[in-house]
Amino acid sequence: MIIPAPEDIAFNLFSIPIYWYGITMASAIFVAILCANFLFNKTNPKLKKDTILEYAPVLIISGILCARLYFCLLNAPHYLNNPLEILDIREGGLSIHGAIIGGLISMYVIAKKSKTPFFNIIDAISCSTILGQAIGRWGNYFNSEAYGLPVANQTWGLFIPESKRIAQYADFSLFHPTFLYESILDLISFFILTFIYLKFGKKYRGLTFFAYLIFYSIIRFFIEQIRIDSAMNIHSIPIAEIVSVLLFVCGIVGLLFVTFKSKRI
Repeated sequence: MIIPAPEDIAFNLFSIPIYWYGITMASAIFVAILCANFLFNKTNPKLKKDTILEYAPVLIISGILCARLYFCLLNAPHYLNNPLEILDIREGGLSIHGAIIGGLISMYVIAKKSKTPFFNIIDAISCSTILGQAIGRWGNYFNSEAYGLPVANQTWGLFIPESKRIAQYADFSLFHPTFLYESILDLISFFILTFIYLKFGKKYRGLTFFAYLIFYSIIRFFIEQIRIDSAMNIHSIPIAEIVSVLLFVCGIVGLLFVTFKSKRI
């Protein structure tokens, strides 16, 4: 099966182009916030209702800003020469690793301000974050970006327009649809994390968050093996792989800490 290249512009509003990428990202954020708020309310009946909805603007703004800043830092030479492009996110350029950093900072601030236990917030948001990622990856499809290596026999795969192909692979037209691979794996992880959260979340605060770090790090590490558009490499190793390994280790250490702490209580 050949996946055709889509149009990147959905429609024009007063002569202003509205991109499918933006629509997809907005949908991902909207669904993730509603899902996180539902899970938080369901498992924290004694805490203030709709805390996540109340502070959603802080979460969204910090997540987007850090996602963009992280991406721009990884592509510093380009953006130093074209500083105005830092503000242009309509055609992509958001990093999930940057969003995770921004999300953690904002959730810590929210927890302090709302007097809500930190892990009560972060566990609920971890489930919904990976659901948002599953949706958000389709933004890469509409932008014809974040695709993988050319498929071997060129009889199936994702068609990438010549203008969007990396120069090294300009003679190929069909590539691995890594956006689809990750979207499916993220969706499966969402159901697993939601089960963990609802089944064990009350006893093991932080378990869902550290499980999220482990799951997504594994997914991203193996997807990076076939992606060909890494923003930065360190000694030929994509930075996304290095960060994934670090987050995986953090997830394992955190998981051990949470379970050990629970046994001592």
